[in-house]
Amino acid sequence: MNANGWIQLSLFVALLAAMTKPIGRYLVQVLDPDGRTWLDPLVRPLERLTYRAMGIRPDREQDWRQYARSVLILGLVGIAFTYAILRFQKHLPMNPAGLDSLPPHLAFNTAVSFVTNTDWQSYAGESTMSQFSQMVALTLHNFLSAATGMGVAAALVRGIARRGATTIGNFWVDLVRVTYYLMLPACTAFAVFLVSQGVVQNFSPNTTARLVEPTTITVEKTDASGAVVKGADGKALTEEKTIDTQTIAQGPMASQVAVKMLGTNGGGYTNANAAHPFENPTPLSNFIQMLSIFAIASGLTWYLGHATGNQAHGWAVWSAMALLFVAGTLVAWWAEAAGNPIHQALGVAAGDGNLEGKEVRFGIFSSALFATVTTDASCGAVNSMHDSFTAIGGLVPLFNMQLGEVVFGGVGAGLYGMLVFVVLAVFIAGLMVGRTPEYLGKKIGAFEVKMSMLALLATTVAILGFSAWAAASPWGIAGLNNAGPHGLSEILYAFSSAAANNGSAFAGLTASTPWYDTTLAIGMLAGRYLMIVPILALAGSLARKKAVPAGEGTFPVSGPTFVVLLIGTVVLVGALNFLPALALGPVVEHFVALQGTLR
Repeated sequence: MNANGWIQLSLFVALLAAMTKPIGRYLVQVLDPDGRTWLDPLVRPLERLTYRAMGIRPDREQDWRQYARSVLILGLVGIAFTYAILRFQKHLPMNPAGLDSLPPHLAFNTAVSFVTNTDWQSYAGESTMSQFSQMVALTLHNFLSAATGMGVAAALVRGIARRGATTIGNFWVDLVRVTYYLMLPACTAFAVFLVSQGVVQNFSPNTTARLVEPTTITVEKTDASGAVVKGADGKALTEEKTIDTQTIAQGPMASQVAVKMLGTNGGGYTNANAAHPFENPTPLSNFIQMLSIFAIASGLTWYLGHATGNQAHGWAVWSAMALLFVAGTLVAWWAEAAGNPIHQALGVAAGDGNLEGKEVRFGIFSSALFATVTTDASCGAVNSMHDSFTAIGGLVPLFNMQLGEVVFGGVGAGLYGMLVFVVLAVFIAGLMVGRTPEYLGKKIGAFEVKMSMLALLATTVAILGFSAWAAASPWGIAGLNNAGPHGLSEILYAFSSAAANNGSAFAGLTASTPWYDTTLAIGMLAGRYLMIVPILALAGSLARKKAVPAGEGTFPVSGPTFVVLLIGTVVLVGALNFLPALALGPVVEHFVALQGTLR
């Protein structure tokens, strides 16, 4: 833990705080259907044309059921649309590499993944997806899924701010305005910056380069049809293969990297994601990409304060998020800087830290910071291999996701997820003082608490239920590359990433199988929509409530006491739900490593 890392962390937090208000002010303009922005002369005519083409009445708002129905319709149509493109990929244009269509289970997994803002990838992007699929089937949802999350967050904030109302906004208007006024211009500017740093942006076919030193690898033997040849014992036969060429990926990367970061999507154009020099070539691009992951989510806390007329509350929510983020970063950084005790026993100096699975051009701190940022948010982009982290270092990104990715979180998803914890925190405070819980002048009743708990339990059940099933089933164990507690961590990480709509992977798990692709997809759907629907119901209920004057027993939702209570609620709920599973995975692995063994 050196001075360089402390400077980077301090600079990161300072810049994030400084950009929160400007971004929040602009979000106020974007999320108000009648808001005026500097882009109006250019974009307003396109906005009106879109409304006419889609048959949208921008002056007609929706109640929470209509809003939820619109969200579900967009998701269903998006899954069907993307699935069709991936299944017919080889027949579609912009496929210079002649890549084949995806099998049904992988197409289903990928379609669900990108529609739900998860962007889990059971494939290598540069060798599986055509340029058409990358741009039309996948990048399209990077915009729409991000706009959906922000729309739901805005609907919940409106529900909190309004008094005696029956509507919470119009989903289609939110979708159009967020896409046109925020995501498209911001991603265009960011893509130009990335190109200036060396990120590839072209439509050229992949380049084939001849290796200076050919290498020999062992691969499974296949017949003329591509099927694996098995021996009498049922095991796959192997053969040696000489590799003398390398395929260098080309294509529209910068445009996809921009929206994958700003929209907290995370899906990489290449399999190496943000560790690939074509996607993340410089220390500056690495730092700005991390900052962009938090940028919009941070601004939404200021939007919350402005919309509710209590800016101190918005900053209190931001402070709780920032403290949780810094704590996670410090733990991951410490663990990786301390290194693996088994390696130290073999003669590696303790000060060298754990460099396994990390890009040396980024080093230990930037890798730990990136891992924390991307799992605090529902992004999932990675610049290092989380599977190679130490047990405690790997526990941090795993636990971040299991908290619900509310530490800034995804665009929109982080705010509405944290507001669920706010409702629970004021409910707990009300119980402690013996008064009916109040939140910004509104009584919190049984319905609001039930909806909040339902939103939290949907993710919890999906993570623990599918992890238990996989750990006890042949299809789940067959995908493991590691036994013992680390193997359990790999399974737990996969389903945590899916249900939390993150998309990152430990990468020691072979998940490109029909069973894993299908169960992970179901987990993604549960983590997205079984959380959104109760949250919209919560928004509708709060919107109908009348405000009551603050009394002596009203718990203030700003200040250090509220921040501590909110952090305690987030950590306590996460610990109660997942500590038993974590104890059998990374915690056991840590103590086993201290004894100098692997299992």
